[in-house]
Formats: sequence, C-alpha cells, structure tokens
Amino acid sequence: EFCSLAGIMLLEVFLVLGTLLIYFLFSKKKEETLPFKDGWWGKGQKPVTQEDTSVRPFKVETTEEELSDLFRRLDQARFTEPLENSCFHYGTNSVHLRKVVSYWKNQFNWKKQVEILNKYPQFKTKIQGIDIHFVHVKPPRLPEGQAAKPLLMVHGWPGSFYEFYKIIPLLTDPASHGLGDEHIFEVICPSIPGYGFSEAPHKKDFNSVSAASVFYELMLRLGFNEFYTQGGDWGWLICTNLAQIAPNHVKGLHLNMTSVSKLGLTHLLSILLGRYFPGLFGFQDEDVRRMFPFLKKGLYRILSESGYAHIQATKPDTVGCGLNDSPVGLAAYILEKFSSWTDMEFQNLEDGGLERKFSLDDLLTNVMIYWVSGCIVSSMRFYKENLQKGIGTQKHEKLTVQVPTGIASFPNEILHTPQAWAKKKYTNIVSFHFMPRGGHFAAFEEPELLAKDILQFVGKVEKEQLWKKK
Repeated sequence: EFCSLAGIMLLEVFLVLGTLLIYFLFSKKKEETLPFKDGWWGKGQKPVTQEDTSVRPFKVETTEEELSDLFRRLDQARFTEPLENSCFHYGTNSVHLRKVVSYWKNQFNWKKQVEILNKYPQFKTKIQGIDIHFVHVKPPRLPEGQAAKPLLMVHGWPGSFYEFYKIIPLLTDPASHGLGDEHIFEVICPSIPGYGFSEAPHKKDFNSVSAASVFYELMLRLGFNEFYTQGGDWGWLICTNLAQIAPNHVKGLHLNMTSVSKLGLTHLLSILLGRYFPGLFGFQDEDVRRMFPFLKKGLYRILSESGYAHIQATKPDTVGCGLNDSPVGLAAYILEKFSSWTDMEFQNLEDGGLERKFSLDDLLTNVMIYWVSGCIVSSMRFYKENLQKGIGTQKHEKLTVQVPTGIASFPNEILHTPQAWAKKKYTNIVSFHFMPRGGHFAAFEEPELLAKDILQFVGKVEKEQLWKKK
C-alpha cells in the first residue's frame, strides 16, 4: 500500500517537474522576440485608405521671417547674473551664454550650415501615420563585386541626425580616410519621431519600441532585409529594441552606450564588493577605475545629472513651453548637456569646456535644428513615454538580445556599464572595447574612433558569419 502510494506521489512529482520543464523550454523560445508595434500616430482617426508609402526628397529650408523672428528674440534676451566663481556647477553660466548668443547673432551663418545639412541626401516618408525624416548616404564608389552594407544610425536627446555628419564619410568612403575598403556602408540616419524634421506623434504612448518598429518598417521600405544598427543615448534603446523585434534581420548591433535596467543580486554584490574582489565579478581594472568609489561615480552622479530626466519623464510640456519660446533658454538647456556629458570635469570651467571638443558652429547647428523645427517639447515627451510606467517593467527590459553585439565603451560616459553586466542582457557580445577618450556624444566628438570600432566589429561578424549562428 505504502509503496504504491509513494510511487504515485513520485510519478506526480515527475509529472509536475516535467510539465514545468516543458513550459519553461517552450515559453522561453516564444519569449525570445519582442512583438512589432503596429501603431498609428497621426492626427484624429486612422483613415481607411492605404498609407502613401512614397519616399520624397527633403531639404532643410528656413524663411527670412523665421530668421528675423529668431534675431528679434536673441536681441530681447534677459540674462541673469551668475553666482561668482560658479563656472558650470549651477548649469549653463550666463556670462558665457552671453558670448554664445553674441556669436549666434553676429558670426554664426545659418545659411552656410543649411548648405552643410543639405550636402547629404535627405528624405521623408509616411510610416504609421507620421512623416519620418532621414538622411540616406550611398558610397561614392564600390570596388568590383562588393556590395555596400546598410547601416542604420540612431541619435538621442538632445542630439539630432547632424551628430553623424562627420562619421558618415568615414563609413561610406573608408578608403579615402585610411580605413581600408573591406567594409563599405550605405548609411541611413533617421530623426526619431518628435525630433528634428520627423513629425511628432499626435497620440500618447509612442515609446522606444514604437520608434524601433517605425525604423524597422523604414529599412524594409528602403529594400533592406538585412542590416546593421548603431546607436548611443536613445539610439541605444531603439536599436536594442529593433534587434529584439527582428533578430533575423539585424546582422549586428553596435552601441556606444549600454545600460542595464534589471539589477539582480550579483549586480548589487558587485557594487558592494567589486572594488575589492574584481575577478570574482568579472571586472577588469578599467571597470574598477571607472566605477569606484561607487557613491561618487555612480549614485551621486546619477542624482546630480538626472534632474532633467525626472522633469521630462513627468511634466515635459510645462518646462518645454519656455524652451520653445526662447532660443536663449533652449541653447542654455541643450548646451549644458554638451558640456557635462562630454566630460564631467568641464563643469569646473568658466566656459563649460564647450569648444574643447566641438565648434560653436556645430553646437549651434544642433540647437537650430531644435529651434526651426519647434521640436523641443515633443523630443522631451519621449522620456515620459519610456519611463512613466517605471524602470524594469516593460517587456523589452525583461528580454535578452541574441543578435551579435559590439560595444564601444567611452571613458567619459556618464555611467559605466561593465561587460560583466552587459552580457546578461546582450548574450552575444563579440566585441567590447574600452575607448581611449571621448564621452556621450561619441559620433559627434570622436568620429574616427567610433568608425574604426564599427568597422572592426562588422569585420568580425562578417568573417565568422556570426549572424547566421544566432
């Protein structure tokens, strides 16, 4: 009696375990990709007619009225006196801001910058109800029997498609820049909806997965069934989501910023003990140098640098009203990020170190893209759409990325993510490099370093045909 009872119980245990195992195996398979988000972001009701899928040429144009309105506002700017010796510790220093505005009014030549913006072919096409703007640059020449590799490059906030203007020629014509001709790219740089010249979504809930879905549709529309992706800032998340939606179409994912939203026990232990036992947590010496002391280089840095994100993730439209109405306010808000995110030490300088890595022409061109398109409010809303449900709650945050991944880790990035953390999310890291210099706006600041890293990463993926093995 007892034996048969024990046998039945044992059988039940095995059945339960077997069922759990089968469920685990099969549900894991199903969970591997992220659902494509087929939204409609246009005004009002979605029309019953088919969407116009034509791709139309686009050029940046500014009217004299827009320019005279800008100069009137610059002339009437009200400045606040900064605290003595405050440098950039309180944000953009208005003594230096006056100099920037004076340059903007008297020397900056927007018409010349518009010509520079228009030197690469630009287009617009309607996807999911809104106009998507993108730059599309084909190689000037291709060696016999070689095809260009499509590369989607995605910017972030408060940047724009213009961040890629210096890296584009290094990728579309590497041979002319001493980078060989083994891998030549055809580069597509879209503006995130609500940024620059892409139309802003008219409905709520347009998040990174929505943007990834729109860009996936864009690449397919342009005839690219297989392509590489690259991004930092929001571009990191959009390209990550795209790799989760279409792992069989993304040959490789290259990132110059990564972040981990799911912190487990090992992460917490490595924060507490990683400084003393780096090997135990897979940390390299450079990880330790960049991460510790963690209170100073982690927690305090997050707190001191994330005020803008809290505002934008909660009430973007309120502060946006002021920025959209005042070009000087807009410049102060945006330029502060190009100071501290390029190098935190720049806060100790009177001029925020703004011209150490960028020219004023380049910085003001980016500001002008926000001004003439009137996109600052819609660009800020992207934070609310991505963060309002809380960090770690979205489906994409729980899924891993199986696509071959290359990470260029720049030393002045605000927060350092060690490879040991990144590989829990990106299970197929084929290249991870500590870059010798540079910060958050990598393509804008260090185009050559980033281009070389992209080229060597793609070289690895192609040589070993890694995308076929994922």
